Amino acid sequence: MNPTALSHENTSRTAKAGGLTLHYHEAGPAGPDAPDGPDAPVVIMLHGGGPGASGWSNFGANLPHFAARFRTLLVDQPCYGRSEAPEPDRDYFSFSARAVVALMDELGIARAHFIGNSLGGGTAARIALDHPGRIAKLLLMGPGGISLNLFSADPTEGIKRLFEFSLDPEPTRERMRTFLTTLVHDPALVTDALVEERFAQATDPAALLGSARMAASFARWPEDTMLWREAHRIACPVLLTWGREDRVNPVDGAFLALKAIPDARLHVFPRCGHWAQTEAADAFNRLATDFFSH
Repeated sequence: MNPTALSHENTSRTAKAGGLTLHYHEAGPAGPDAPDGPDAPVVIMLHGGGPGASGWSNFGANLPHFAARFRTLLVDQPCYGRSEAPEPDRDYFSFSARAVVALMDELGIARAHFIGNSLGGGTAARIALDHPGRIAKLLLMGPGGISLNLFSADPTEGIKRLFEFSLDPEPTRERMRTFLTTLVHDPALVTDALVEERFAQATDPAALLGSARMAASFARWPEDTMLWREAHRIACPVLLTWGREDRVNPVDGAFLALKAIPDARLHVFPRCGHWAQTEAADAFNRLATDFFSH
């Protein structure tokens, strides 16, 4: 498929994985001159949480860059996007990790590079811990679970705004805008169209149910989400990336993971919030491609 012609519709896929129906987007190198063709290395991207989140909303704009070189999958984690929203039977990171590994099995993917943003970073880190043979290299972007704030108070500004939207019996577009603004350094990126798109997704009855079930799993198994306690067991090469102005998972949360993970390095993007893939898209794309390619 021509990476420049990628759309939400023509990359959309579903698969049954581990008893769950998961939705994902897939694209990769095509044509006789494409590097590696059908044997291209695989990159799996796992989105962050928050109202209206999905694989496409997080990484759709990055897909053409990665699909030119890698077989690239943007996965809607359980309880998000068009994926099924069952009640987790364990902490969310473990629950989602199990589903993603099942999807890899279903698609015949033995090993992949991973990009995990925020909530997806926690899922990707759990895969690295519980299924180390399935991850080649791991890029974590302002990840949840694996970071521990050293200087910033909890809950952070972004988490407070997330709770305000999620716990409001009648969530509003204004609360959505306020939440989205905490994800970026430049508020101009929070357009009316983005607010409307995320609000429509977030207030869908299935999305509301999924969000409630995901949140309940964190409340039920809180200690199992403290992945920083196990970070020393992550054996694959890890690139930690952070926006210097991240107001959801502040950059001081990177330092314990940087110290604990045996093969870790850290890149900090200036003038950038929680969405490095958006605010620093070109630099982020180049950095990730170089990391996965060497």
